[in-house]
Parts: sequence; structure tokens; C-alpha cells
Amino acid sequence: MPLRHSIAEVSRHLHARGWVANHDGNVTARDGTRYLATPTATSKRLIEHRGLIELDTKGQVVGSGKAFGEIGLHMVVFERRPDVGCVVHAHPPHATAIASSRGNPIERPFIAEALVSLGPRIPKLPYAHPGDAAKQALAPWCELVDAVLLGNHGVIAWGADPEQALLRLELVEHLAKIAIAAAPLGGVEPLPDSAIGPLLAARARANIGRAADRAVETAAQLMGSTSAGQKAVVACAPAPHADVPTMSPTGKQHDIATVVREEIVRALSKS
Repeated sequence: MPLRHSIAEVSRHLHARGWVANHDGNVTARDGTRYLATPTATSKRLIEHRGLIELDTKGQVVGSGKAFGEIGLHMVVFERRPDVGCVVHAHPPHATAIASSRGNPIERPFIAEALVSLGPRIPKLPYAHPGDAAKQALAPWCELVDAVLLGNHGVIAWGADPEQALLRLELVEHLAKIAIAAAPLGGVEPLPDSAIGPLLAARARANIGRAADRAVETAAQLMGSTSAGQKAVVACAPAPHADVPTMSPTGKQHDIATVVREEIVRALSKS
């Protein structure tokens, strides 16, 4: 299917599934050295391939039309992930409920397939109006995962093409439904630490995620030499982001992306 038609189909699918309302949601796809995107202030139900806008590498409109407010977030993903061909943002009700409430029961994977498809976490970023603060919060996660909850906002997911990006957003909503259903039963139980390393290796073997994530498989093979394995894992993760502090397992204050890198190293060492 031509890219323009695929973008339009995904947009209409978002509306048909009830994941957007009014003018919510947006889709952007890489098309050579430019980008195609859904226009602002338009129902996703009405998106047609002829009505897409064109953007340059800086996210500026080429020709007519107006870009949506979250375009900066999309461009951060494209900049950090050369392997990504499409970014989708929507407000699926269950995932957005979690994004807008206290806690995040889907942050740690509790289903193996979700870890392989989305990465070691589904982080929830604090609310930030689309702009520099929101982009800075998202940037360190782009190279670690393939979907993120935007606090008090919705979900943003990415993939090689519109179909894969849509499927990843769909999976986040599916996990949110499960987590909400499990809440009266005591909540979901995250996967055991011993499962993380093999699943990350499976993700790497399947060539899912950032191209450099394949270094994780190398790290697993190098774990006979712990320092070499750690270097391989750390090399494929982004630089720390000081604006999102948390406590690491060692008790030191680190940004959340650094903590995830530590957990990957620890999990691989046990696999």
C-alpha cells in the first residue's frame, strides 16, 4: 500500500477504535528526506491521502497546511531512531486513564510478548505542554523503548511503518485493559527478573527496536566477562537525562533511563 494511503488508513482506524475524539491524535511517517503527517484540527475519521501535509527534516511545513502541536515529539523520535518510519499518537481510553492517574501498573512488563515488542519498560512521563520540556523528557527513552505514556495526555508509539506503530499503540492499550481488570485482584505481577535477559535477547534476535539494540545479544554472549557485557549494553543506551531523577537499586539518585540500563545489565548477567 502506498505510504500516503497507509497513513490515512491508520488515522481512520484510530477513530474507528475509539482511540481519538474531536481532533485528537496524529500520525507522521518518514518518506525519504521528508515527512508526511496528518494535518492539525482535522478529525482522524476524515483523513485522506490527498490531505496530508509535508514537513522538512526540522518539522517545518513545506507548502500548505499546518502541523499539529506535538510534531516536536514526533521529530525527536525520528532524530533518535533512524530505524523508525512512523510515529503515532492517540488517546486510547484505558492507557490514557493510566497516563492520567497515580502510578503506572504497565511500566514493568508482565507479559513476555510485550517486553519483546515494546522494550523493557512502558514509562510514564510527567505532564508537559508540547515544547522543549516534553521533548527533553521523551528523548532519553526513544532508544530504549518503542512506546511511552504521556502524563495527563495519552500514548505515543513508533515503528518501522504505520502498521507496526499502530500495533504497538494497540498493545499498550491492551496491556492497560489487563492491568485495570487485574486491579481488583491485587494488580498485575511483573515478570521475574530471570526472564528479562532472555526476552531482551529474543527482542534483539528478532531485530525489534533500535538497530543498536542488537548489541544486547552481544552483551548476553559476553557476560562471561561482566565488564565487557556491561560496556556493550551501556553503549547502546542514550545519555542520562538529569531532569527525570529516581532511585537506582544501589540507592544512588539517577535518571530513569540510567536505572533501566542498570537493570538490563543485571538481568543479562542472570540469563
